[in-house]
Amino acid sequence: MAAQDETAEGTRPDDGVRRIPPRQGGWLGWLQGLIESATTQKVIAALIALNAVTLGLETSERVMAAVGEVLIVLDRTLLLIFTIEILAKLLVYRTRIHKDPWNIFDILVIGIAWMPATGNLSVLRALRILRVLRLISAVPSMRRVVTALLRAIPGMGSIVALLALVYYVFSVMATKLFGAAFPEWFGTIGASAYSLFQIMTLESWSMGIVRPVMEIFPYAWAFFVPFILVTSFTVLNLFIGIIVDAMQSQHQSEADEAAAAEDRARAADSERIFEELRALRRELAELKRDKVE
Repeated sequence: MAAQDETAEGTRPDDGVRRIPPRQGGWLGWLQGLIESATTQKVIAALIALNAVTLGLETSERVMAAVGEVLIVLDRTLLLIFTIEILAKLLVYRTRIHKDPWNIFDILVIGIAWMPATGNLSVLRALRILRVLRLISAVPSMRRVVTALLRAIPGMGSIVALLALVYYVFSVMATKLFGAAFPEWFGTIGASAYSLFQIMTLESWSMGIVRPVMEIFPYAWAFFVPFILVTSFTVLNLFIGIIVDAMQSQHQSEADEAAAAEDRARAADSERIFEELRALRRELAELKRDKVE
């Protein structure tokens, strides 16, 4: 029963794969099949990519002067197509639509696109580019990557706390050590944290900050070099390790799901063969009885 329930409801919600509700009958079943078909998904992905191009072209004044009306009509047409797709999903899945988080994501993105972009809401015109993010939900490989990143967030919590602790300790030390001589960089804890963030990213850290500080404090390298080693080469690599581990777990869960589906299909085929053999035996037994009589 557990296998059947899993098949009926689809795969787990955190495996990056869209959850497929059971197929309905009648015209709703036909509509559901159309929505879930691979061809439809490819067409939607292509239209999203086309929409990304049109939204980018709208930022060019020369392009808008030449074909601006065409781009606007094309943009509205694509938005209408995406809206029809969302309405079709609402019609087919109804109260079950929330079982797939990607459907909720699509609804929010399209809803933002329909909000009026006038007056105080004119900033929403820039948010139209969010429609391009629907490409994540339309491409399975992208969905898997995003799902793996989301699954890595809990493991990142302890590393973020560790990094925050390291930043706080070094910020206080930098403010105490260098704040008086370099108030712009280390005058306050906030300024020190920002300067240390620049140093962590290795952006002009040597010539821009550390060497000027070393002109007054020759042994300042003993403070900055350990900070770089701890943050840039240790803590940040922990982030990468957690993400890689989440990606591997994601691939392993997909492999296990595929193997389980294959086992269920093999078991169904075996059961069908056994049923045919039992039916054949019954027919042979009946033929023997008829021959004896």
